[in-house]
Amino acid sequence: MSNALPVADARQVRRYARELARRHPRALAAALGLHALAAAAGLVAPRLLGDLVEGISRGVGAVTVDRIALAIAGFVIAQSVLVRFAHLASARLGERVLAELREEFVDRVLALPLSTVERAGTGDLLTRTSRDVAALSRTVRFAAPETLIAGVTVLLILGALVLTGPLLVLPCVFVVPLLVAGTRWYLRRAPAGYLRENAAYSDITDGLSETAEGARTTEALRQQARRRARTATDIRRSYAAEYYTLQLRTVFFPIAEIGYLLPVAGTLLLGGWFYLKGWASLGQVTAATLYAQQLVDPVDRLLSWLDEFQVGGASLARLLGVAAEPADRPAPAGAPSPVRPATTDGRLAAHDVRYAYRAGHDVLHGVTLVPRPGEKLAMVGPSGAGKSTLGRLLAGVHAPRSGAVTVDGRPLTELPLADLRGHVALVSQEHYVFIGTLAENVAMVRPDADPARIRAALAAVDALDWAAALPDGLDTRVGAGGHPLSPAQAQQLALARLVLADPHTLVLDEATSLIDPRAARALERSLAAVLSGRTVIAIAHRLFSAHDADRVAVVEDGRITELGSHDELVAAGGSYAALWRSWHG
Repeated sequence: MSNALPVADARQVRRYARELARRHPRALAAALGLHALAAAAGLVAPRLLGDLVEGISRGVGAVTVDRIALAIAGFVIAQSVLVRFAHLASARLGERVLAELREEFVDRVLALPLSTVERAGTGDLLTRTSRDVAALSRTVRFAAPETLIAGVTVLLILGALVLTGPLLVLPCVFVVPLLVAGTRWYLRRAPAGYLRENAAYSDITDGLSETAEGARTTEALRQQARRRARTATDIRRSYAAEYYTLQLRTVFFPIAEIGYLLPVAGTLLLGGWFYLKGWASLGQVTAATLYAQQLVDPVDRLLSWLDEFQVGGASLARLLGVAAEPADRPAPAGAPSPVRPATTDGRLAAHDVRYAYRAGHDVLHGVTLVPRPGEKLAMVGPSGAGKSTLGRLLAGVHAPRSGAVTVDGRPLTELPLADLRGHVALVSQEHYVFIGTLAENVAMVRPDADPARIRAALAAVDALDWAAALPDGLDTRVGAGGHPLSPAQAQQLALARLVLADPHTLVLDEATSLIDPRAARALERSLAAVLSGRTVIAIAHRLFSAHDADRVAVVEDGRITELGSHDELVAAGGSYAALWRSWHG
């Protein structure tokens, strides 16, 4: 089964598009009205030009010709002014709709369960937040208003053509089946093709991201050829997907070109025959031919932007699909509490838990672990043993396949997220520095925190000195484009957030592994003093963390094989003792 995030179906996309249109009835009506007036003003000139030709053929005076010419010029100017304001109204509406789309998509992404994000990988989500948003931006900004303009213009031109001479509409009517058949053929194939194209691009992004992030591991295991092969395969799939949509366009576009050029030639030929038969005047034939010529531009725009609509529709389906991912916990009944929820003793427990990333391949096998309230419990073991997976279960990120992880007897995944983070919080090796001030980065977990609490949180993790020394102190802007922070400083910033969040249990997934060992030890000592009375579960990379812990759990092959204090496990002479002798030596 694919790990990609869901994609909305065509019905959901259409329903959402109609909902967006209903949100802005006045702006939409104003844009359509201005475009209709602009199109109507453009229809007067061909009719006047036909009258001019008819008048000249009958020998009208120069004064009449001048008046008609001035009227034509006046309507052309009026059309230009109306087009300008119509485009402005459409642009404003498009930007407003696009802003709503982006805001709602951000809300959907932020509502995704962390387990879903980890399962789907960064490539799919990154492509949706970048390439799909950009594609949808083009559709909303340009394709939607241009299509509205073209649609209104086509209807008005056809109406003017009927009024000029009903029989002269026949060439336009005869070509409709060709355009309808070609368009239906294209629309049956294009949406699925563009979805495959976007999915293939996600695979490329995901593969390149994995290769870049795991470059050292790839080199150490000599897997360069395998990564290159993966990239080459992804590129071939993307090429095939794009080639398919290109083939669709190479068939559809020539049909379209023929479809909107034939009416011009047909109207001219048929109109000439009608004129010779006396069924139409020279002015009618002139006006009808000009109207048929005017149809070329809006029909061309309709068919050209139709392709952009397929791209935008596929992107919108992917953006809406994020909301289709089911929540992994109940929605909060009200606003989240700003303080840690009251509990009996904050007892966290895992009982006979099993977990599998793939069905039938458990990575945890009946693990039972009951940390004591207020103790520091270290989890050690070889890479791939299941330490981080168990840590994520204890933090409520994942739900066990079987068994239960509870706090005070209540399963973690039954707690609303705001309540859960008041009980237990996870900090991993990856720490993100958001764009904003240093104080805002710390206070994001408690937006109402005063400066004194923020400084106290930084001081608790030995970060206040370097934070105060920044160019603007705690008001220094950090993150992308701001003052750069070292990996150690970024980790301290994340730990300061945890201190401010004030959960009764912390799960530290090798949180200090990237800091210099002496700095990490000082940081852990500082945390131990600040977090006195809280439960700390540390997934240890360096064994001094285990040495300082109250108890140590040794995880091997998805099972806890040893559990006890450092001294007890060393004296037992088992796996932990061997690890300790190897590391200490």
